[in-house]
Amino acid sequence: MSDRPLLTVLIPTYNEERNLPDCLASVAWVDEIFVVDSFSSDRTVEIARAAGARVVQHQYLNSANQKNWAIPQCTHRWVMVVDADERVTPALADEIRAALAHPGGPAAAAFSIPRDNWIFGHRIRHGGWGSDRLTRLFDRERARYKDLEVHADMQVDGPVARLEQPLEHWTYRTFDDYFEKFGRYTTWSANDLWKRGTRARWWHLLIKPWWRFLRMYLLKRGILDGVPGLILAGLSACTLFVRWGKLWAMGRAQASDARWPDGRRIVHAGAAIHDEREVIAGGKRGQLDAKLSGPAGSPPTPPGP
Repeated sequence: MSDRPLLTVLIPTYNEERNLPDCLASVAWVDEIFVVDSFSSDRTVEIARAAGARVVQHQYLNSANQKNWAIPQCTHRWVMVVDADERVTPALADEIRAALAHPGGPAAAAFSIPRDNWIFGHRIRHGGWGSDRLTRLFDRERARYKDLEVHADMQVDGPVARLEQPLEHWTYRTFDDYFEKFGRYTTWSANDLWKRGTRARWWHLLIKPWWRFLRMYLLKRGILDGVPGLILAGLSACTLFVRWGKLWAMGRAQASDARWPDGRRIVHAGAAIHDEREVIAGGKRGQLDAKLSGPAGSPPTPPGP
């Protein structure tokens, strides 16, 4: 038996009963499986516990916040983050074990891992989605996620080495899967741009989506992926258009001092949140203060990630 450090796999979840069993099976070899659930309403928690995972439920604000909260709760110092729609192949598992068992300890503070993306049952090889690379395996005392609402990168204090065997990412099996995330992801992206001081202009709406489509479909050869490549490029352009549209609406609401009928200022557009203590959607307000100050597991069921 090797002398490698013990490893925790961290899996954030919300209503993942369809994806979770295969994910759990792919990481059954690790020393601890830690599922942090955002108050799922399906069988996610039941499935995780039946597989022997340690499960904690925690109020979800955004992806980086959830992971940064969960990482110190992991039992072991070395942590790997795996999403419920991802799979660790046997070849990647072997490579991880070998990297951690390096004589004298792991040779880096973290490891980046390539990821193969499957969309609508088709492996995407072009369009910029062929194989992305993410830092997912790390020493928890030397790494944390940047404070972004979506697609936050990891900040690492030390060298990052490369693994070569890919994660399998089974994202967007259907159009419903894509649009189930569409509203949240475009809102979070608009929020991140707003916080950085970016404001939308008409040319962002007119030029950026078309450029995204042409870049993915022609320059990055998404055309070689056939109809799935065409659909993906079109959906990506649509997502960009809506993101910039929400950002434009946020600026307009602020400039016009727009208010709800009860006099409250509209601090959002498309449910984008400016004030972290207030969630507004469809004109209804819910306070986060009590939820955030209460113990883990006590808040009412929140919206998912």
